[in-house]
Amino acid sequence: MDGETARSVTIVAMGDVYSHGHHESVLRSHTWRTAENSAGYLLPHLRAGMHLLDVGCGPGTITLDLAARLAPGRVVGIDASADVIAQAAGAVTDANVSFAVGDVYAIDAPDASFDVVHAHQVLQHLTDPVRALTEMRRVAKPGGIVAVRDSDYAAFAWAPRIALLDRWMAIYHGITTRNRAEADAGRYLFAWARAAGFTDILTSSSTWTFTTPEDRSWWGGLWADRVLASSYADQAVAYGLTDRTELEAIAGAWQEWTADDGGCFIVVHGEVLARG
Repeated sequence: MDGETARSVTIVAMGDVYSHGHHESVLRSHTWRTAENSAGYLLPHLRAGMHLLDVGCGPGTITLDLAARLAPGRVVGIDASADVIAQAAGAVTDANVSFAVGDVYAIDAPDASFDVVHAHQVLQHLTDPVRALTEMRRVAKPGGIVAVRDSDYAAFAWAPRIALLDRWMAIYHGITTRNRAEADAGRYLFAWARAAGFTDILTSSSTWTFTTPEDRSWWGGLWADRVLASSYADQAVAYGLTDRTELEAIAGAWQEWTADDGGCFIVVHGEVLARG
């Protein structure tokens, strides 16, 4: 691995590379997430007093929301990045929630420790999602829930159709393929849960939709920044998928989309609630 690639790589789990990295433009998206906009499929199944593990919790905004709903139940968030764990821990105000560096393939908890094991946008970044689900199943109590939600990049839809945004998508698939990850994970969650040994699996899907001027400015702006400054840019160039000139043009296409009064972007997610 050359020096440029080495600097751009962020480990998401043992032997895995996080395609997004933790640039500010990425965390801008992650800190926007809440239990309501990112875990709505799970919320009806929660009750106060449950113990929950949040795998790949990032800066912890979803974790903290879930902890408020489950108090006095114990809630633990784990992530492979020490930096984002430090950020999450700095936001803790309730005694029932804690954060720690952890590995989804080797969770530091005994068997049957949690009523709920949750992972949002994690499996799409792993080289072995079935192994991760098997480990999540291990630490779930009998009858407990393993809840996973992942986006499906190939199912994303947007208007107007701008050719350079098609190119943005192709490059992202090239990055994740090189990292041995599955960008279109949402459609595979059911099959992966079956392969991990679950026998009771409830599937659903949901979207984030960005159409208002404020939403377009936020979504388009963060992606314009990500294609230039995040691991998307570093890895795409290091892997020989594009160059900085094309990335500048793609950032401009995101700004063009943002400025279009008819602009719409739909992010599709697959969801699974698994037991047994």
